[in-house]
Amino acid sequence: MTESVAICQYLAAQYSAGNLDVSVTESDYGAYLNFLHFGEATLTFPQTLVLRYTHFEVGERRQPQVAEDYGKWFLARLRTLDPLLAKQEYLCAGRFTAADISVGYALLLAQHLGLDKRFTPAVSTYWERLQARPAYQAAMSAQAAAASAQGVATIPSPDIRP
Repeated sequence: MTESVAICQYLAAQYSAGNLDVSVTESDYGAYLNFLHFGEATLTFPQTLVLRYTHFEVGERRQPQVAEDYGKWFLARLRTLDPLLAKQEYLCAGRFTAADISVGYALLLAQHLGLDKRFTPAVSTYWERLQARPAYQAAMSAQAAAASAQGVATIPSPDIRP
């Protein structure tokens, strides 16, 4: 398996015993699938172009206007979550699910790219809530420990680029 959201969906369905996934019998199943894929397809995609044309390309291949345009596109799509996050803590089913992991990853990437400074208050509060979860903090600690043990830099690549 190579598709990131498919991996999340598979792990949640196989191993979380109904904690991270939403069953087809639950009323929020459609919302769950939508937000699960929204994080990757709608939110992460435009950020890959910001990352590429701001950090990975060199010299004349950098395209600041492309990066700015796709940053705005990301933020416009992100705003669709505002009404929902103003009313509830998590995206669907009244609990933290793999959909929150998917969208949370997009917010983490946005933070590394500096786009978080333009989050709306509801999205910003949601992102703070996700980061405050003990499981998130444990995962970040485990990631840093694994990187350190393997001699890999612990600073995410967008943070070390100009």
